[in-house]
Amino acid sequence: MEQQSLFEVPTNEPLASRMRPRDLSEFVGQSHLIGENKILRKMIESDNISSMIFWGPPGVGKTTLARIIAHETKSEFITFSAVTSGIKEIKKVMEDAENNKKLGVRTIVFVDEIHRFNKAQQDAFLPFVEKGSIVLIGATTENPSFEINNALLSRCRVFVLKELSSDDILVLLKRAITDKRGFGNQKVDISLDDLKVIAQFANGDARSALTTLDMIITNAEETEDGTIKVSKEVIEDCITKKTLLYDKNGEEHYNIISALHKSMRNSDPDAAVYWLARMLEAGEDPIYIARRITRFASEDIGLADTNALNVAINVYQACHFIGMPECNVHLAEAVIYMSLAPKSNACDVAYQLASSDAKKMLAEPVPLVIRNAPTKLMKELNYGKGYQYAHDSKDKLTTMDCLPPSLLGKTYYKPGVQGNEVRFKERLEKIKEWKRVYKQQNQ
Repeated sequence: MEQQSLFEVPTNEPLASRMRPRDLSEFVGQSHLIGENKILRKMIESDNISSMIFWGPPGVGKTTLARIIAHETKSEFITFSAVTSGIKEIKKVMEDAENNKKLGVRTIVFVDEIHRFNKAQQDAFLPFVEKGSIVLIGATTENPSFEINNALLSRCRVFVLKELSSDDILVLLKRAITDKRGFGNQKVDISLDDLKVIAQFANGDARSALTTLDMIITNAEETEDGTIKVSKEVIEDCITKKTLLYDKNGEEHYNIISALHKSMRNSDPDAAVYWLARMLEAGEDPIYIARRITRFASEDIGLADTNALNVAINVYQACHFIGMPECNVHLAEAVIYMSLAPKSNACDVAYQLASSDAKKMLAEPVPLVIRNAPTKLMKELNYGKGYQYAHDSKDKLTTMDCLPPSLLGKTYYKPGVQGNEVRFKERLEKIKEWKRVYKQQNQ
């Protein structure tokens, strides 16, 4: 927990902190929220704010916006950390907030990374939010629907903050060069094209962009006249590898695995390889990807290409054998194969339909005819009576009903017409026709 001046900036503060916007006029991005006549701006200007959650990727201004709200509404501003703040600290601050309320002072409690607070910590805020003792502003990079208690979430308005564009970040970089809080007191020689490279490198993260700029200028050479001259070499040294937006435990993880799955389903090998590379280059476990491909082989291909599952299993084993980075080519082979394979979801649909009926009829008895009868009593109870052994028949088929009486005639597996499934479709039609004719002949 930290109570502080809103914009106090020590001299040794990183550039990103020194350049933090002080009011709405300096804030860049999120025009859908704080542009003219937009909802959040209206709330701030009318001094009619309520508890809210800021959901968005890193470096888009969640903390800054919370500080600006507190500044614009002349509120006490307190920050909490999930790591250092326990229930005791939360309750102490809540008591202080209630006292402030009696004096006519509003308290804004900012909780960064609120998704890291456990249920008990989140619940500790609830009664004070309900009473209006505090205005809670939570910031999260994760989907609040999954990470925040429903009771708390229902009392907060969720605002989605979007990734900053390269043009947005370019504005911030230019300001850092000219503003006295940044390098305005120094003569910095850096081209517009170089600033654009930094903006692009940041991948929508303003904090990353300013940190990179700080590093570049710090490592640049100073000429005899005191000019800090930024060279291409310095930029290349500081930007060694593009950082990828990817959290192996967060929402983006699920977004990208979804993108891979849907690209393969859509028979797009190029997109599939790209999303695969996004995951692997960001450090995803190849075994996880191999497991998802194995699922895909049956869910989206199934009997249309029975070799798909073999490929998936082989690649899974190859990933176990040699690991990264060598197994990247095996995974690439797998996703390309799955993309180009004929598609059928008939097996998945069949199971889902059967599962729905099974859940409704969990007490449905197994027909006596297909029950085993290992004991005399079971035989006396007609277990297995009338059972027809398919291998004893000429066509290896019988007319015996194996479904419960209430489900007779129900069809779950409906084969498609892609790839090998055509053969299974023809076989199934012949089986059904044989049973129909045989039953007619023996009526």
